[in-house]
Amino acid sequence: MKRLLLSAAILTGIVAPAYAQDTRPLFVIERNANRNVVRYDAQLTGEGALDPKEPVIAYWIMLANGGHREELNFLERQLAYGFTIQPDPSGRGYRMALAADREREIAVFQKDDKVTAEIIIAGRPAILTKLSVNSNDGGVLPSVNYIELFGRDTVTGEHRYEKLQPKR
Repeated sequence: MKRLLLSAAILTGIVAPAYAQDTRPLFVIERNANRNVVRYDAQLTGEGALDPKEPVIAYWIMLANGGHREELNFLERQLAYGFTIQPDPSGRGYRMALAADREREIAVFQKDDKVTAEIIIAGRPAILTKLSVNSNDGGVLPSVNYIELFGRDTVTGEHRYEKLQPKR
């Protein structure tokens, strides 16, 4: 009887099987165009380690349209919100670079059950929580006015902030 109940619970989604993947939020990108955000999550294996096949995933949360999830389209992945990710040479995590700024690396590290995205904000190492993009929509591609980085100092825990002007 116990076995039958457990099987029914797994099939109905009440109990997740041991091999199911889990995610942990890393950071979001907000835009001034609307309330929709791009969310970046660390993806973990069933054992709780960063998934070596796909350690980070990104997708839209359509807050302006009921809050449903949508995948990034091809252009969004290639030009703005997509990213490349490689194992960190130290073996402690991964190095990722957003398509919009491949020069500024984000380090994704796991310590115990906590996963963080670390970046330099205003000259200090910080845990990245949010990027905010201010742009003008017009023409084929939007024109970025500035980008704001928000996070917490990895040593002091203080809030970190930096405003970036695009290179023109």
